[in-house]
This record gives sequence, C-alpha cells and structure tokens, in this order.
Amino acid sequence: MLAVRLPPEIEQRLEALAKATGRTKSYYAREAILEHLDDLEDIYMAEKALTQVRRGEMKTHSLEDVERDLGLAD
Repeated sequence: MLAVRLPPEIEQRLEALAKATGRTKSYYAREAILEHLDDLEDIYMAEKALTQVRRGEMKTHSLEDVERDLGLAD
C-alpha cells in the first residue's frame, strides 16, 4: 500500500482525468510510476557510476579502445 500526497492542482487534474475516462486515480498514479521507474533507476545508477569514476574507483574505456580490443576497428 502506498499513500501519496499531491499538490491540490495536481489532485484536481488527476480527479478530472479519472472522471473523464472512467478510470481510477490509482490507475493513473500506477501508470505514471511504471512509466518513469526505469528512467529513475537509470539516473541513480548513472550518478553512482559517475561518482565512482570521479573517485578513481571505476575505470573508463574509450570506444576506440573497445573496438580495437574486440577486433572491430577499421
């Protein structure tokens, strides 16, 4: 179970959408979360990796090096 507090103007928009479409507010909240959860996870992982690179905890490789190492370079 999840409870979410929304600003009044967002709550009103969500209520109007639900009434206009015959769906529930929960349906649209669930759809919005599912739509953006992958993006939020990707952002978190990218920020974590960037921090590790900046600390010298993770090494990076150029595309040219990877292509050369894999025998894909022209």
